Amino acid sequence: MKFTAQQIAGILEGDVVGNPDIEVSKLSKIEEGFEGSLTFLANPKYTPHIYSTNASVTIVNKTFVPENKIKTTLIKVEDAYLAFSKILEYYNSVKLQKVGVEQPSFISDSSKQGNDVYIGAFSYIGENVVMGDNVKVFPNAYIGDNVILGDNTIIFSGAKIYSETIIGENCVINSGVIIGADGFGFAPNEDGGYSKIPQIGNVIIEDFVDIGAATTIDRATLGSTIIRAGVKLDNQIQIAHNVEIGKNTVIAAQSGIAGSTKIGENCQIGGQVGIAGHITIGNNVRIQAQSGIARNVKDNEILQGSPAINLSDYNKAYVHFKNLPKIVKNINDLEKNKWE
Repeated sequence: MKFTAQQIAGILEGDVVGNPDIEVSKLSKIEEGFEGSLTFLANPKYTPHIYSTNASVTIVNKTFVPENKIKTTLIKVEDAYLAFSKILEYYNSVKLQKVGVEQPSFISDSSKQGNDVYIGAFSYIGENVVMGDNVKVFPNAYIGDNVILGDNTIIFSGAKIYSETIIGENCVINSGVIIGADGFGFAPNEDGGYSKIPQIGNVIIEDFVDIGAATTIDRATLGSTIIRAGVKLDNQIQIAHNVEIGKNTVIAAQSGIAGSTKIGENCQIGGQVGIAGHITIGNNVRIQAQSGIARNVKDNEILQGSPAINLSDYNKAYVHFKNLPKIVKNINDLEKNKWE
């Protein structure tokens, strides 16, 4: 799909300096710009590239004044970085605007679809599934029985949504995500084996949630595993049964949260964090990467380490930890001198 500089300026409420009719169909970095591409300049560090870029159109701040000759057409806006982000969002939405049902696919007669729905080839839509307006289900996705998908939600290829799951509006479920698989529930037997505990709850995902590729969210044993509105989950995260994650919390890749733990709102959790089960983490908590959390955490705490402690205390302790061999040597020398 091609857009002229004038059309892009209209979307961004910007001004064109150069050829308003020049067309672009791709996006590029400014240092790698090529004919027919759109790029942007926001960081002054990259200013030299605007004089050599082959990009057809470049978004710049209104304050930018070229010091040398340029061949790229400019679109001047208040904030080039935010404007380019808006273009990325617009470009992505256009790219995803598919409508209709591709074949082969299976759609249960008891399911219901809203307006402008897309169902890709080889997808499975189970019994009593309800899909809102503008829902997109990409090829090879599985939507189990009694699932609800809210308006404008996107299910990418290969995602598996187990039965009874409820997903709100404007959510993005990336490839390889599994939502609603059985929680890890087993009871030990007298003979040393284990009996499986049936997991009969579900998963509820509220509005504006993004879930990264290959992340898994287990169904509850009873009740619901709940991901509140605005949560952003990175790739390869494990959310166990009956976990609840508060609004607008973000969690980075390879983190794991054990069963029945409650995480508050607006938390920031780094990569490879391990969180034990049956604990409560307050609001506005920040946990540094590779930390281990095994206790309740109060609001506004900042933690690091395993087991995690206050970040300030951790940094002070780490200074001594780095010098531990020297400290031990000094102690040994003192002990030796004591007895001489």
